This record gives sequence, structure tokens and C-alpha cells, in this order.
Amino acid sequence: MSIKIYVGNLPYSVTDSSLESNFAEFGAVSSAKVMMDRETGRSKGFGFVEMATAEVAQAAITGLHGVSVDGRSIVVNLARPREATGGGSAGGYSAAGYGGNKRSDVGYGTGGFGGGRY
Repeated sequence: MSIKIYVGNLPYSVTDSSLESNFAEFGAVSSAKVMMDRETGRSKGFGFVEMATAEVAQAAITGLHGVSVDGRSIVVNLARPREATGGGSAGGYSAAGYGGNKRSDVGYGTGGFGGGRY
């Protein structure tokens, strides 16, 4: 099983192949991917590298964390699993309808002209 590593604060000049070559010094690299913006095609400044074993991954993390690449100190650590979003953005639309403000003490409550709680 491969170990996934997060690499952050990357300069925009870093490519998939240069990222892979930097990590290959420590052992076998399964994959290396710099995240790109869909609209501009420019790097987002972070990426992920998959290493073959946990020992090799830990050696790469300790060896590369804080190293300066093109004047930027990169962040290297184990990638966390992606968090579940729950089917939509907070306060947005969902299968149950609009999920906006659900507070009963705000809005057009029981108060005649102007409503509210005052």
C-alpha cells in the first residue's frame, strides 16, 4: 500500500515531474501530482506524492520539510483523508430545499411592521 504525502507552499514553477524527481531521492515514487486550477491552468501551490512504503515516506518528510525551493519554504507531511462534505456546501441547497438561516428569533417573526424580536 502506498503512503500519500501532502506538499504545500510550492512555487508555481514546480511541475509533476520536478516534484517526482525531488522525492525519488528518498525511494520509489508511485505518483506525483501538482494540483492545477481548472480555469487558469496555473498551479494552486500544493500537490500530493505517493511513496511505496511508510519508511520511505517518513524519510522524505523529514528530509524535505522546510527546504527552500525557489525561495519558498515547502511544507511536507502525511496527507489527511478528504473530509466528507455532507452532500453540499453549508447553508446551500440540498435535497431538502434551501438550508439557509433556520433561527426563529430573526426575520419576519411576530411583530407587525418590520417584524423581528424588538
